[in-house]
Amino acid sequence: MAKQKTTVGTINDDVLTFTAGRDVELDHALIVVDCIGTAAHVSMLAKMPVKPKLIAESERKQVVEGLVEIIGLAQKNKFKIKLADQDVHLAVERTLTQKLGDLGKKIHTCRSRNDQVAVDLRLYAKEQLLATLEEATELVAVLTAFGKKHEAVPMVGRTHMQPGMPSSVGLWATAHAESLLDDCVTLINAFELNDQCPLGSAASYGVPLPIDRQLTSDLLGFSRPTHNVLYANNSRGKMEGIVLSAMSQVMLSLSRLAQDFMLFTMPEFDYFKLPAEFCTGSSIMPQKQNPDVCELVRAKASRVKAAELGVYDLIKGSPTGYNRDLQEAKELFMEGIATTRACLRITAPMVKATKVNKKALIDGFSPDVFATDRALELVGEGMPFRDAYHYIKENLHELEGIDPAEAIRLKTHLGAPMGLDWNYFKGRTAAVKEMVREERKAFNKAVSKLLGVNYPLN
Repeated sequence: MAKQKTTVGTINDDVLTFTAGRDVELDHALIVVDCIGTAAHVSMLAKMPVKPKLIAESERKQVVEGLVEIIGLAQKNKFKIKLADQDVHLAVERTLTQKLGDLGKKIHTCRSRNDQVAVDLRLYAKEQLLATLEEATELVAVLTAFGKKHEAVPMVGRTHMQPGMPSSVGLWATAHAESLLDDCVTLINAFELNDQCPLGSAASYGVPLPIDRQLTSDLLGFSRPTHNVLYANNSRGKMEGIVLSAMSQVMLSLSRLAQDFMLFTMPEFDYFKLPAEFCTGSSIMPQKQNPDVCELVRAKASRVKAAELGVYDLIKGSPTGYNRDLQEAKELFMEGIATTRACLRITAPMVKATKVNKKALIDGFSPDVFATDRALELVGEGMPFRDAYHYIKENLHELEGIDPAEAIRLKTHLGAPMGLDWNYFKGRTAAVKEMVREERKAFNKAVSKLLGVNYPLN
């Protein structure tokens, strides 16, 4: 059987193809962060207090310059990962060795590929989480603006899908906005847990040389290193699952929003009108405008949750230490994040362009929708609640002619249709955006200093 020589040994061609899996393809998303991680590791090695020095300062500069060159190639989609490389890590090492000779062979000192993929995925997740937060706050802003614009438009509030009490379009829209703001808290929690540098674990058990894990962490702009080197490795999969769990919460909010749109744009409701450009037609029925975007968002929520559960299943029975099963988590991780971000990006402009049918919303009110409000008014006049409850139940005919707009105007307490605090939504949204700006600024500053060039590269 044919064999192929690689950096880590001669491997049967079929085994090489099987074990490399989709890494050759997926790892293109990790080229830049792998180079950044390598730059930090080599910079740490250059400062390690050993004699003779493992890497001289002049050699460190050569390696970093070579890594910056690779980053530039990657940004132009010109850096190639070969099957013989197996992954981005060995592709970068091969390229540096071809360029720098024996110096390129030194860069893997005191680390393993487990180390590299762990830090690569954390750096990748850092940027992906920040981008997701940006996109989530954009949708929050759109929903908040939609709610404020239609704050006083009455809308039947439903329980069990049946008419319940007077509500408003403003209340409906900002309920979804607040759900996403809470999802941002979950994303930030995931970001903070992810913001630990695992480098220095090597093959899970540390190394017999005086590496400086704190320095490496600082060079990469992490908040701190993971402490236990074995857990640094064991956190693989767990961390991906935590991030995907946060993503699945976002998708849960999006799925419920999409479901509402599908219901309330039905002709039987006609409360909202989706923009035509966000609908698709039928291949046989000329009149159709289908809410395919909403249906796909709903379906993709299941895909993201499946990715989270897939990672969980991969690691729940894994013994301590690295196991190759983790390779299968990468695709699920990347797909779950990409799907969530795509759904956020498509939903925001759809909501922004949606039209509100005020007449249909008001026509949707029947007298019984006012039953609870009227019972509470009787309580305010001195009647015990249960007596008021039964009185209204037996005299629903008295509810004829109540104005829905007037009914919601009476609801002024905190968070009610006419008690919505618009500064609350504005403030929480601004706080998330500021967090994203500060974290990205700090990371870019750290990487720019590390690479000796402005990052991101132009």
